[in-house]
Amino acid sequence: MPELPEVETVRRGVDAAFRGGRISAVEVYNPRTVRRHAPGIADFQSSLKGLEITGTGRRGKFMWLALDDGRALICHLGMSGQLHVVTDGREAHKHLRGRMTFIDARELWFIDQRTFGYWQLSEMEEAVPTAVGHIAPDVFEAAFDASLSADRLLKRRIEVKKALLDQGWISGVGNIYADEALWRARLRGRRTGDSLTRRKALELLGHVEDVLTESLAVGGTSFDELYVDARGEAGYFARELAVYGRAGQPCRRCGTPIVREVIGDRSAHYCPKCQR
Repeated sequence: MPELPEVETVRRGVDAAFRGGRISAVEVYNPRTVRRHAPGIADFQSSLKGLEITGTGRRGKFMWLALDDGRALICHLGMSGQLHVVTDGREAHKHLRGRMTFIDARELWFIDQRTFGYWQLSEMEEAVPTAVGHIAPDVFEAAFDASLSADRLLKRRIEVKKALLDQGWISGVGNIYADEALWRARLRGRRTGDSLTRRKALELLGHVEDVLTESLAVGGTSFDELYVDARGEAGYFARELAVYGRAGQPCRRCGTPIVREVIGDRSAHYCPKCQR
């Protein structure tokens, strides 16, 4: 699933292409794409026609297009969703689920092989769509309080790896960046939050921000064609991964083979020497 750096990379591409653009038509080809819009496909399509994109936003793994009627169009990429800026007359992609055409004839395509992603119209509240209000701020938001987040972690008895994946505590972090931040902090994912010192909890949050920043700088992490940016280009952070997906390979810090385990039905990768 695309995590914060991947979603932010896509958001930036869409913002650069369509901020100020006016929608002339919307076509939805799969009902699952608008499954959260109760009135159905026809109403969804007509609701967007004629509106202007006034900006974009993101919280964690959720991004949205701000509309000039005061609402937002949430674009959740799910497991395999992509938003492509299309400026030529290419043939429609076989997994095209939605198409937004602008008055200048450019198009925004929503491609989603596994159809877990969706488009959703939402009202806004304090610059965030109400449908996203239950998601915690991510480390790049002004609303994020590292000190408060550390204190909350110290009260939790669940594994730290599970805590990092909890979008109600901190958003935007998935398997890849949780594993990488834990390796940098020299913490085993099975440690519980209440077993950490406050200094270590703050250190971990600092590493979360660092690894997300570094990944964002190179367009995120691409393992296959399921994640590309709005121009169809891959990200390059996979080259920098220290533990994720490297089971059996030497730790970049000490040379010990990386181990894969399962925590809460999710894979976890760690160095058994560095992360005891």
